[in-house]
Amino acid sequence: MTNEPRVADRPSTAYVAVTRSVPMSGLAGVADEIPRVIQQADRLGLAPAGPPFFRYVVIDMARELVVEAGVPLAEIVPTGTDLGDLEAGVLPAGRYATVVHTGHPDTLEGATGRLLRWAADAGLSFDVRPSDRGDVWGCRLESYLTDPRVEPDLSRWETELAFRLADDPS
Repeated sequence: MTNEPRVADRPSTAYVAVTRSVPMSGLAGVADEIPRVIQQADRLGLAPAGPPFFRYVVIDMARELVVEAGVPLAEIVPTGTDLGDLEAGVLPAGRYATVVHTGHPDTLEGATGRLLRWAADAGLSFDVRPSDRGDVWGCRLESYLTDPRVEPDLSRWETELAFRLADDPS
């Protein structure tokens, strides 16, 4: 089940993440790193400001995806902080096409397709540009709203999709 898509304004948000380049078949391995990212952020005293996420940076479905598995933070990481293999960044502010999907993670592809079609039908353009490595997204997120320790039934998990829109032409 997916709720109705909408456009939402989102503020810039600091985060830490691991970045990986993987084929589609390697996404589960990157997802497995989320608990470690959360633990490392906690160990460093970095307060989370929301649920963990996947950020799709570059997408070439036939070859490779560049993805980040991360956690948003309440404030920017102080300069000089030793993050180990984590990287600090800022999710950009802006208008996002969003939808919350309830269901098994394997059904997210359908929810993504519905969000993309909804945006196209509404005349919205995404912050994405082609490159020789694939489509480079300004910000394309899957935020995992359900804590699997609390809700083990994958069919009840909620995931927010949030794709940054291109700047207003005004």
